[in-house]
Amino acid sequence: MTYHEIADRVLSMLKQADGNDPSNGHLTMNNWEWPSGVALYGIYKTYQQTGDSAILDYLTSWYDEMLSHSEQPQRNVNTVAPMLTLVCLYKETKQASYLPVIESWITWVMKEMPRTEFGGLQHCTAWNKHYQQLWCDTLFMTCLFLAKAGVVLERPELIDESEYQFLLHIRYLQEKVTGLFYHGWTFDLRNNFANAFWARGNAWFTAAAIELFDITKRENAAMRMVHTAWLDQVNALWKYQRVNGLFTTLIDVEETYCETSATAAIAYGILKGIRMGWLPKEKYQEMGMLSADAVLAQIDETGAVQGVSGGTGMGHTLQHYKDIIVTPTAYGQGLTFLMLTELMRQEHTKSRY
Repeated sequence: MTYHEIADRVLSMLKQADGNDPSNGHLTMNNWEWPSGVALYGIYKTYQQTGDSAILDYLTSWYDEMLSHSEQPQRNVNTVAPMLTLVCLYKETKQASYLPVIESWITWVMKEMPRTEFGGLQHCTAWNKHYQQLWCDTLFMTCLFLAKAGVVLERPELIDESEYQFLLHIRYLQEKVTGLFYHGWTFDLRNNFANAFWARGNAWFTAAAIELFDITKRENAAMRMVHTAWLDQVNALWKYQRVNGLFTTLIDVEETYCETSATAAIAYGILKGIRMGWLPKEKYQEMGMLSADAVLAQIDETGAVQGVSGGTGMGHTLQHYKDIIVTPTAYGQGLTFLMLTELMRQEHTKSRY
């Protein structure tokens, strides 16, 4: 089976989730939330790679349906996530009705979203404002939207803000000895909560940092710093990858369960990093493909990606992360899409020679 055919199977499974109960929160596309947002971006990147008009039709139909609702979503860091793909669709289709929605969310993030000390994007959610907290999730959920909007709308101040947020999160979340990322930081209590090196949290940075570079194409001082932090993290990840190619949900705690969504995002970041010139192929291609193969082995006959940890709030103990349920999710499908786009690129390149 080709990578394109595997992506079709994963997408077919996700489309079946459209009618699922949104209160489930795990495998549903029937809401405007971060799991859907991650899945939508993975689907869009698959469309970019395949040119399949049916995928574009699915995406536009999803947004047109959601934007037709009279009750709009509560605004928080997680509900920003679907805006990344809406900006991509605006660039693709020039659909005028999308622009005021995009501008409205830009205004909210830049002027109204709660901030921490030093202007960090506070990780407010539907359930809690998480006073003075930085989470690594924010980089993927909100900062990539700002960067993409800045490029598409030719507003460099949005790109500047995205880069600043990456630098601020690196300062407070990246552990200096290992290079790994803590899940969060609180300015209120001045600590990193459980000091957890949560796998998917690390993966948000692995994927988002190289995505930021791909979106902006900037080679300035800020991106040099992001690249340096990213290299430091990837070097650490190389040491903690399990022999089966997967990463455990707490990266440095071997007895915790292996987790697929983090592995998919890390594989995506590494394979893309090689392609974009951020990593030497000789050392890291084997690592990236070992993880990719491990993720592919977790896709069942229905197209569901297994071995994915459920939504994970900030943990005050390491046991919190060990106890998170394992279930197929929309973001697990979405991060697998991202990984598959890099595999399809490699497959296409090989077929030309």
